[in-house]
Amino acid sequence: MFKRFLILALALLVLGFISPIALYLFYPSMSGLKEGVPEKTAFMKYREEQWREKGKNIRMVRHWTPLAAISPNLIRAVIIAEDDKFWQHEGFDYDAIRKALEKDIKKGKFKYGGSTISQQLAKNLFLSPAKTPARKLKEAILTWRLERNLSKKRLIELYLNVAEWGEGIFGVEAASRHYFGKNAHALTPREAARLAAILPNPRRYSPLGDSRYVEARAELIYQIMVKRNLVIPEFEELLGDSPRDLAPPTEPADQERDRREEPRPKSGPTEP
Repeated sequence: MFKRFLILALALLVLGFISPIALYLFYPSMSGLKEGVPEKTAFMKYREEQWREKGKNIRMVRHWTPLAAISPNLIRAVIIAEDDKFWQHEGFDYDAIRKALEKDIKKGKFKYGGSTISQQLAKNLFLSPAKTPARKLKEAILTWRLERNLSKKRLIELYLNVAEWGEGIFGVEAASRHYFGKNAHALTPREAARLAAILPNPRRYSPLGDSRYVEARAELIYQIMVKRNLVIPEFEELLGDSPRDLAPPTEPADQERDRREEPRPKSGPTEP
C-alpha cells in the first residue's frame, strides 16, 4: 500500500509540474504575430514592474519599424553576434546548447543559455527572464511553435523590434535614434556592430562608451562582416559615418508609443 501511495504521489507531483507547461503547446495563439504591430511584451511588462517596485520614473521608448526599413548592416551584425546559424536552424542550436550546459555544470547554476534568436524572442514575448528548468521548457515549446508558424524574416523583424537596447529603450529604431540620432535604415556597419555588441547586457553597456569589452566585441563583429564581403571598408571610408537621414519615418497614426522608463559572435555561414 505504501509503495502504491508513493507512486501515486509522485505521479501527481509530475503531473502538477507538467500540466502548466503543456498548456504552452496551445496557448498563447501565434496567429496574431504573423503581421502587424504586437502589443507590449511580457518582458516589457516585467521591466515596468521592476521600475515600479524600485520607485524609478523611467519612460519606455519604442517605435515599430518594418524589416525593410532597418539597415541590412544591423540585421547582419545582430545575427552574427547573437545567432549565426539563424537562417539554417529550426529554432535550436544544439551545439551551442551543449557548450552552454557544459559551462552551467562547471559553474553549478543556470547562467549560459546558448539561446537562439528564436528562443530569445519566445522569452521576450511571453515569459519572464527567470533561469529555471520550468521556464526553459516553456521557452522550448514556444520556440518550436514560433518557428512553425512564422517565417524567418518575420522572426527577425519581431526580435529587432522588441529587443532591449538600454534602460527603457526597446527596438532598433528607438536605439538608433537614441544613440546615433538617425533612423535604423541609415546605420553604418560600425554603428550596427556596436549596437549588436551590447545586446548581451544592454543596461550595463553603451555603444557610445569607451568600454574595452564593447570595442573588442564590436570590432570582432565588424571584421566578420568584412571577411564575408558584407562590408567593403574602402567604400565605408569614402561615405564616412555621418548621419544620412535624421527625419523620422512616417508611422501609423494609431501606433502605440508608451513613454516610461543577455552572446557571442560565432563562425558559420551567412544568411542567404
